Amino acid sequence: MTILDRLVIRDFVRLFALFMVAAPMLFILGDVTENLDSYLGKGLTVGQVAIGYFYQLPLFVSWGLPVAALIATIFTVNNMTRHSEVAAAKAGGISFYRLFAALPLLGVVLTVLGLVVVELVPIGTRLRAEVMGDRQTSLSSRADFIYKDRDGRAFGIRRLDVTNAQILGITMERPGQEPDIPSIHAYAPRASYDRDTGWTLHNGYLRVMAGPDVERAYRFAELRPRGFSEPPDRLLDQQKDPEMMGYVELGQLIYSLQRSGSEPLELMVERAQKLAIPMATLVIILFGAPLANSAPRGGAAYGVGVSLAVTIIYLMLFKVAGAAGNAGAISPQVAAWLPNVVFGLASIGLLVRVRT
Repeated sequence: MTILDRLVIRDFVRLFALFMVAAPMLFILGDVTENLDSYLGKGLTVGQVAIGYFYQLPLFVSWGLPVAALIATIFTVNNMTRHSEVAAAKAGGISFYRLFAALPLLGVVLTVLGLVVVELVPIGTRLRAEVMGDRQTSLSSRADFIYKDRDGRAFGIRRLDVTNAQILGITMERPGQEPDIPSIHAYAPRASYDRDTGWTLHNGYLRVMAGPDVERAYRFAELRPRGFSEPPDRLLDQQKDPEMMGYVELGQLIYSLQRSGSEPLELMVERAQKLAIPMATLVIILFGAPLANSAPRGGAAYGVGVSLAVTIIYLMLFKVAGAAGNAGAISPQVAAWLPNVVFGLASIGLLVRVRT
């Protein structure tokens, strides 16, 4: 690490830390202004509101990371350009890319930090909901739906009772390839759930069809379909708040809803964004560095203006792409990563044009 590397890192970290301290305060101030009437209507105390916002800090930090990285990058590069430090480095044989090589490395570190913070957001959101009295009301039943498992079996469920962990009226179908793989049809008036053994069908019948003229029927007291172990709450077609679920938990919910006949596009977009948003920090740094160098005479007003413009454009693209993904116009992965791809391509174009 050279002296110039330490200079770049010092200026970047100082500006980044300054905004990261201020950003949560700005988010809290805006949220309090918007929801003050609601807090008063619920009878919440100042202490409850303060604790609720403390639990919400990971969310505010995840929002602020890309913006703070952009502001720190713009002002670091622009200040060094205005004060002729970039010109002096070039005169000494140090290219623009080498001079600011520490910025992408800082972007990688902040991206990893963002991924960690994103996993803390659901914990903080759940704790805040308990303190503020915003717990989501869960459904307790669902009727007349189809659930497909990994083995290709289809379960027709007449009524799911989550409270009592049982199903009233269940049909199981597994298509086969006669005569090698027989088709199976089973029906039971009731099925119960156990955490250790999964679902058990009670007092039903089973038909095995090995060919057009080969059929066997059996009655059973209990039947446990192997692999049918989804908890009752996972079979609910309920759009839970994505902010209260981590990446893995959200993926499990999406998979369960897909196998029960739903297509939760909104949840799929939200899950992909849990990776795309932290990655935006690195993309923004790569975009901001050559952009700040393009206006050597720009001052503080230039830095603020460019940061706001880039933030607004990114948020607009983020919202438009997310809405298109939720509507099914584009795939959820494309919807989540499109802003990063656009700004990534723009950063490549800007970096190529930089005079080294």
